[in-house]
Amino acid sequence: MYQRILIATDGSKTSEPALLEAIRLARNLNAQLRVVYVVDEAYILGGAEFVDRTAIERAWVKTGQQALERAQQLASAEHLAIETRLLETEVLGENVADAIIQEARHWPADLIVAGTHGRKGLRHLLLGSIAEGMIRASPVPILLVPVAVARAQGHH
Repeated sequence: MYQRILIATDGSKTSEPALLEAIRLARNLNAQLRVVYVVDEAYILGGAEFVDRTAIERAWVKTGQQALERAQQLASAEHLAIETRLLETEVLGENVADAIIQEARHWPADLIVAGTHGRKGLRHLLLGSIAEGMIRASPVPILLVPVAVARAQGHH
């Protein structure tokens, strides 16, 4: 079965159901779990010229560290030791999905867990593209965990 599970978090409350599912799955399978947060350099560099990109990057890195600390707390509560890693998109044209898939190949993961926000229309186009990009490029199976699952199970 799966022994190396990778999950990316964005630190939002809507990403927690997938993180909790990955933690439970890793614990039940006695698998290693690596939680990653991606700082999207291309997004930062694509901003307006008058914006302080260094300050934005520092804030994004801090947010990522906090998200990974939260993952550590959730895993500790379930008696699971995890690895965490802060990733940065480095190559021009690389996006968050690319960075996650590259990490899955490099580590190497045999399962990726991803959360879905369940949005439609324009919000889906903008925010669902990471999961869709991962699905197209993944060398391993992906378990998608919709936010609706957490609501149905009483987790918020």
